[in-house]
Amino acid sequence: MVEDILYTVTEASKLIKTNPAYVYELIHAGLIPVIKLGSIKIRRSSLLEFLAKYEGMDLTKPNNIKKLDFNE
Repeated sequence: MVEDILYTVTEASKLIKTNPAYVYELIHAGLIPVIKLGSIKIRRSSLLEFLAKYEGMDLTKPNNIKKLDFNE
C-alpha cells in the first residue's frame, strides 16, 4: 500500500503554487476535503483528486467555477 502523506495548508499551497489563503478558500468552498489533527491537514490523494477533477477549469473564484476559455 502506498503511504498516504498529509500536508499542512502551507505545504499544499506551495505544491499547487498558490498561497495559503487561497487554499483555505478552496477548502471553505468544499473543493478540497480536509481533516483536523491539531491543525488542518490535506491528504496527498485528496490534493491529486482535486487537481485531476478541476483540470481545464478556472478556479479564480472557487464559488464560481468556469471552464477555461482561452479566447477571452
